[in-house]
Amino acid sequence: MVSQLTCRDRRDNVNFSFNLRSAFFDRLAEGTPILFDGGMGTQLHAQGAPLTRCFDELNLLQPDLVQTVHRAYIAAGAEVIETNTFAGNRVALAAYGLEQRVRDVNFRGVKIAREAREVSGEPVFLAGSVSSIGQPLAPIGTITPEEARAIFVEQIEALLEAGVDLLVLETFSSPMELREAVLAARSVSADLPIIAQVSVHEEGKTLAGATPAEVVGVLDALRVDALGVNCGVGPQTALDAIHQMRPLTRTPLSAMPNAGHPTTQGGRQIYVSTPEYFADYARRFAEAGVAIIGGCCGTTPAHIAAMRAALPRGGSAPSSVSVAEFPRQRVDDSMPPEPPAEAGSPLARKVRAGEFIISVEVDPPRGTNPTKMLQGAALLKEAGVDCVDIGDSPMARVRMSCIAFAALCEQRIGVETLIHFTTRDRNLMALQSELLGAHALGIRNVIALTGDPPQMGGYPSATGVWDVKSPGFIRIIKQLNQGVDWAGNSIGRPTNFLVACAVNPMAEDLEYELDWYYQKVEAGADFAITQPLYNLEQLDRFFDRVPNPTIPTVVEIMPLQSYRHAEFCHNELAGVVIPEEHLAKMKQAGERGIEVGFELAQQFLLDVFDRVDGVLFVPSFHRYEMVAELVRETGRLRDRARVQVGAS
Repeated sequence: MVSQLTCRDRRDNVNFSFNLRSAFFDRLAEGTPILFDGGMGTQLHAQGAPLTRCFDELNLLQPDLVQTVHRAYIAAGAEVIETNTFAGNRVALAAYGLEQRVRDVNFRGVKIAREAREVSGEPVFLAGSVSSIGQPLAPIGTITPEEARAIFVEQIEALLEAGVDLLVLETFSSPMELREAVLAARSVSADLPIIAQVSVHEEGKTLAGATPAEVVGVLDALRVDALGVNCGVGPQTALDAIHQMRPLTRTPLSAMPNAGHPTTQGGRQIYVSTPEYFADYARRFAEAGVAIIGGCCGTTPAHIAAMRAALPRGGSAPSSVSVAEFPRQRVDDSMPPEPPAEAGSPLARKVRAGEFIISVEVDPPRGTNPTKMLQGAALLKEAGVDCVDIGDSPMARVRMSCIAFAALCEQRIGVETLIHFTTRDRNLMALQSELLGAHALGIRNVIALTGDPPQMGGYPSATGVWDVKSPGFIRIIKQLNQGVDWAGNSIGRPTNFLVACAVNPMAEDLEYELDWYYQKVEAGADFAITQPLYNLEQLDRFFDRVPNPTIPTVVEIMPLQSYRHAEFCHNELAGVVIPEEHLAKMKQAGERGIEVGFELAQQFLLDVFDRVDGVLFVPSFHRYEMVAELVRETGRLRDRARVQVGAS
């Protein structure tokens, strides 16, 4: 995106100069109408939310209900979904005692919409919904224009912080109030796309008496990115207003009418306009040159689906994007040519060929000196590992960047890496940005993780991001492999990441864990790595439920060092369960703890070798020598297996 170059805001002379590029503008430039969703409020009411409650508060109390509505509109074909933040300003929320929770309501509203997008797998845009304060401005009311702008800034800042793709300022009656909302948005972000809409009644004017021509005059001066009408009445009046606006402006127009006038039946509001009627008017809006079409109160997913069928399709899902291949320019002769995208990394080729994978976890240093860890990686390479796993500040304790340390391993040691990459520390933009950087540095293998909560580490006041969860993160990486980012923008040459996921066979709620596992597999994970396991009974807990995994399974083996270590792992490490017989043996071992721990790990390796697709050894306290011997033994087992296969 290219940011705005200049932005001057004066009370009597507003002059904006823009140089904007974003995915939404690219979509708008295609020329085919962009289809928005329908009425969030009426859908929530239809699901049982009473009209007397604050619908925006449902973001905090019933997020699943809100997400269900979003997902229904996405499934119906909407390209843009609006957040459930219509009345999320502090004045409107004050009626429910929520004036102190503006950020919570709006931030959570965006997060719910994003989660719905991730679950659906569709690259829809997220529009932050902002409406009128709910009270008239001075001189009629007591709120000054400056106060109104501050109120809008507070809400819009929360929406932008949470990561909306654009803003929809909607259902305004007063052009003066709408002007303050636009200026607030511009003060928060110079390049966030803005759609500004008023609500008109049967006579074609707003409730404040403004005509479509007057509205166009105000909004054109503010250089909004699209303007139009929403809510109010039905499609007919909305189309009349559009016909009045069209000759007066070259700004893209939008129309999102109600499904007619509501009637009350059985305590519920019923809107009478049918999906077929809306489909007909969708075509009429398109013929009138409307660029953005959707619905407001009373428009259901059925209405949106009918409109989708009636309108020409624009944009393209990531799976259908054809990305041009451009020759890669080598920066200098010291950089090896990049392998073809379809080839993938050496590890990827081994995984796809069904070879047994040998890996060892090497954590980045806690400071700036990587020497000890690099020496460990060199020892493991010599022992015969296929790759080393690089943690991403495990246990939420600050360590060197996993990308930086992985690049050091690749460049200085010549060993392939698999980076652990979490959504804990990075928002949706940073996840993609850092992955592109990792790819440029030669890193090709990623395990997509949620990450340990920051409170676990030494920074209890640090906050987690978690814009996306691991299934959604896997989809993002797979989309980069198709040559486009999550918003559908081309990244040029596609990436070729191999993507792993985690699974915990010892999870207390195995049903929940398996549901996550299947979501990750469906999202496109190439193989799975378990949490540390210690005997076949623990492995069978997984295989009994997933007898024929569709992706390879790599088992994690963490040799125990002492009874104290075993006790700690069993009681204080989430997801780790040490069998009672192991605890007893480690207790009896006394000073022979390291030796006994090695023997237990060695026996488990022999037990699982023929049943899994690889092993990940985790050296406690950086005892790489111990796991190097396990790596060598695994290599010998693999060599014998290859000979047997060749002989057969």
